[in-house]
Amino acid sequence: MSRVGKAPIQIPSNVNVTVNVGYVTAKGPKGELSQPIDQDFTVIVDNGVMTVNRPSESKQHKSLHGLYRSLLNNLVIGVGLGHTVTQELVGVGYKVSNQGNLVEFVLGYSHKILLQVPSEISVVTETVKGKSPSITMTCVDKQLLGQVAAKIRSFRKPEPYKGKGIRFAGEVLRKKAGKSASK
Repeated sequence: MSRVGKAPIQIPSNVNVTVNVGYVTAKGPKGELSQPIDQDFTVIVDNGVMTVNRPSESKQHKSLHGLYRSLLNNLVIGVGLGHTVTQELVGVGYKVSNQGNLVEFVLGYSHKILLQVPSEISVVTETVKGKSPSITMTCVDKQLLGQVAAKIRSFRKPEPYKGKGIRFAGEVLRKKAGKSASK
């Protein structure tokens, strides 16, 4: 049995979960989301605990069991608390600013990069003297948030020699040694 799939999901008191054929809907203080699931799977909500059960031991059902449990857990956490991602811009002259959901990056290229973030995501940029500029995004939908964060990171991935680039807060990079001179 899937270790992830069989773990129960605790539902906070401020979140309401509705199970229908083919999808699960959650409402909370942050918003409302729904997640489609395979009709073979059964989702049981009882006394503030949600469990996902698979119909058989087939390879297909085993592979989807943990996936659906994780997606539903992200759904419940998202509408209850929300998801947050913080990224840092490490490099000389790197800057970030925003006006609403239009984010402007200066990343050492000959041009500025403008990104229109979806309206579901709230963006806060911060520039403090002595620290790297950072961008903090908050959203109900973890998948959308991760997709936008990956897009931002792709503008200037962290390089392994000096560590310059856009990285997630708290991310540890493996640094490489540079060239060594030979005699």
